[in-house]
Amino acid sequence: MFVALFGLYSLVHVYSSFICMFRYDYHDLLQSSTFCLVPRGRRLGSFRFLETLETNCIPVSLSNGYALPLAEKIDWSRAVISVDERLVLQLAQIVQSIPASKILAMRQQLQFLWNAYFASIDKVILSVLEIIHDRVLQHQSRDYYAWNLPPGALIADSLYSPYLPALPFYSGLGLGSLVEEFTAVIVAYSVVTKASAPLFNLIREIGKCRGLVKILVLWMCDTMPPKPPQWPVISVPTDVEVLEGKDKVVWSRFNVAHKVHTDAILMLDEDTLLLQDEVEFAFSVWLNNPDRIVGFPARSHFWDSNKSRWGYTSKWTNDYSMVLTAAAFVHRYYCHLYVTHLPAAIHNLVDKTSNCDDIAMNFLIAHVTKKAPIKVTQKKQYWDTSAQESTQRMVRWMNPGHFSQRQTCINMFSNMFGYMPLMRSQFRYDPVLFKDPVAMLKKKYRRLELL
Repeated sequence: MFVALFGLYSLVHVYSSFICMFRYDYHDLLQSSTFCLVPRGRRLGSFRFLETLETNCIPVSLSNGYALPLAEKIDWSRAVISVDERLVLQLAQIVQSIPASKILAMRQQLQFLWNAYFASIDKVILSVLEIIHDRVLQHQSRDYYAWNLPPGALIADSLYSPYLPALPFYSGLGLGSLVEEFTAVIVAYSVVTKASAPLFNLIREIGKCRGLVKILVLWMCDTMPPKPPQWPVISVPTDVEVLEGKDKVVWSRFNVAHKVHTDAILMLDEDTLLLQDEVEFAFSVWLNNPDRIVGFPARSHFWDSNKSRWGYTSKWTNDYSMVLTAAAFVHRYYCHLYVTHLPAAIHNLVDKTSNCDDIAMNFLIAHVTKKAPIKVTQKKQYWDTSAQESTQRMVRWMNPGHFSQRQTCINMFSNMFGYMPLMRSQFRYDPVLFKDPVAMLKKKYRRLELL
């Protein structure tokens, strides 16, 4: 299987170089076509098939008995028109009878299959290895949906869970429903000396939330954490659990998936300032969008044409492309992907700068879903400014290299991914009747009106 795919992939570029000697640009011709004829070559197969995939031209296969690549897992009927060689004179009638809606769906499926399994030699090799994996370990094999729906089987890691609804991007298939529970993970960098510390205030407020089952405090401070009697009493079934960060790397917040048993994780920094209503509303939004980051503080990227590079901005504008994980809901699976699937070069850069872990997570999720994050509520200030001297946030933000580091990260990440995956959005979720001139008793999230 692999030898055949490798040969086809190599022949594509040889033939393309040859065809460019003629008057018409071959690739431009393919890209401007809706259907591309793929007859048999010297053998049953033809390198023209991969050419049509690359250019998103719907292949019309004329090769009786030809087994299409990875046909064991990929449903090619959703992207390819297979015609009996004896019906070649009826080709025009066959393609003309296909409705525009089906043509659009087929081209979208072609683009997905190319990007997921055939866009590089690495992906071809990995796809073949994953099929072998599914043959050998049948109890971990991915099903039809994992291979034929975005983002594809190379992203759907069966080691995390062979149960498809456990993955955020397949929750809408009707195969299962999300449990309305979440875990809060709070990163603490600062020494806690009094009961009114921002960390304790945050725990008290989050502890009131419906759906909360656990609070994990990732203790990143060099001193010992407070003793159990000093922690606030909350109403969730379990107490506050303190995890002392052994490595104390900035992305440790994403390395706690093994300690979390809920799909939803509320990521927080110690000095985040949120109300119960804000958290509960954001969680309700996330339950309908579990494949995306749903949170509060937003940032954006832009192309700086003067410097020919990407820029990073925290200015309050009408659009955004990132939601900071200092106050956001993410699916537990993305923490697994962050630790296991991100290139080592990204981990090394984050460790070196002690920065940009949130940007890397936004890159990862945008790359997987091809969607923008979701911002909720209109509040601008999400940090507890009453005790800034006791937190590390201002220490980091006052560092003159903080924003330049983040701009460098964005450019290096885009190079590592091979493109810019971040998507811009101007969309914001607000509760029903928010700011409407109706009685407050009719509004579910009343405290949001006071922000």
